[in-house]
Amino acid sequence: MSAQPSLIRRLGMAKGLGFVIGLTAFFAISQHWPEESIWLRIGICLWYTTFGAFIGIAGIINFHPLLKVPLPFWFRGIFFGGWLNLVLALLMYEKLQLMLGSLNGPFNSPFWIVSEGMAIGLVIDGICTWFGGEGRQVLADAP
Repeated sequence: MSAQPSLIRRLGMAKGLGFVIGLTAFFAISQHWPEESIWLRIGICLWYTTFGAFIGIAGIINFHPLLKVPLPFWFRGIFFGGWLNLVLALLMYEKLQLMLGSLNGPFNSPFWIVSEGMAIGLVIDGICTWFGGEGRQVLADAP
């Protein structure tokens, strides 16, 4: 873990990682589905940047006040990542069905993007917790 937890460091890393993942998706979509519009590709790139920012901010919450249980980074990342991509799958169901339906194999359901979000959320939250801290400690540097 980082010597000095910082919300700015955590949020910057999360947004940066989300942008890198979004940029990778941008080029993957143009490679596999060249007929898709530039607006869809830009939207996916911005989605994952926002995804990273949300995961970064969610790192402040490391304890559930009602249930009185800790929320470790792996649970937070998996839960919020899956939730965000579930929303994406529900909003873009028809488009994802057309895109992924062209793939031959078991991974052509639009809801596979939920498990992708769970994995990406886990990685982003893990890296940001390791280098940027979590919980109330990250608020110590906030103005």
